[in-house]
Amino acid sequence: MKKLIAKIVPLAYGKYFDLSSLIAPKKTAHKAFNVFCTIRKGKVLPKQKEFLDAAKLERELVAKHEIQSYHWPGDKETVLLVHGWESNTFRWRNLIKTLREANFNIIAFDAPSHGYSTGKLLYAPLYEEVLSHMVKKHNPKYLVGHSLGGMTMMYNEYKNPNPTVTKMVTIGSPSEFHEIMDQYQAVLKFSNRFMGHIDNYIQNRFGFKIHEFSTSEFAKKNTKKGLLFHDKWDAIAPYHASQKVNATWSDSKLISTEGLGHSMHQEQVNQQIISFLET
Repeated sequence: MKKLIAKIVPLAYGKYFDLSSLIAPKKTAHKAFNVFCTIRKGKVLPKQKEFLDAAKLERELVAKHEIQSYHWPGDKETVLLVHGWESNTFRWRNLIKTLREANFNIIAFDAPSHGYSTGKLLYAPLYEEVLSHMVKKHNPKYLVGHSLGGMTMMYNEYKNPNPTVTKMVTIGSPSEFHEIMDQYQAVLKFSNRFMGHIDNYIQNRFGFKIHEFSTSEFAKKNTKKGLLFHDKWDAIAPYHASQKVNATWSDSKLISTEGLGHSMHQEQVNQQIISFLET
């Protein structure tokens, strides 16, 4: 029964959006966008509290959200960590251990609607606004981002290139926004006509069309030194995403893996990140 409901509910949403948009296209597109951006998990779990609470830095208002940041002090350069969709800073626990052993100064934060931060929605322009604030405030030399976090890093560098940052690492990150929206349409099965309304809504709100939000395009202007990790069998973000970004990012290297999954918490990955930052 649960599987049947899980199949029916998305189809009901898609049919509702198609019909409702005949009368109120802008309002319906707004609703569909909010459904797409709604965060359903990623808040701090009981097993995560001890690790995160011990490193709390401050809670501040950014982009109308209360954002929780964290600090693990070290004597070397500052590394800023940017987590992905429906996650939080706890996802970095293995890398943080390795970075601390190498004596890096570590800053991290929970994205809007994730971890201890407030909110219900997350989308790239909002995440970018918070990330831009954190970069300007903490002046990191290195950025490391997983999944949506990596995509947001590339967008922020495109919009607000920061001379303090010299190296960037992405892990399992998507590239083309239209591929993500295509997946959304495939699940809900709404019409191409309604997708056009969503496209217009996004352009009017954020200033770009769906196909224009492309990490591989942003990378063409990226002058930082880059390292990309992506597993060939990643079931969440397609491997070809990092291939496309690597092809347009002049000073970048792609490390391809097989069987490490989307999260890539493995020590072999963490040690390669350390080597990249130290050389």
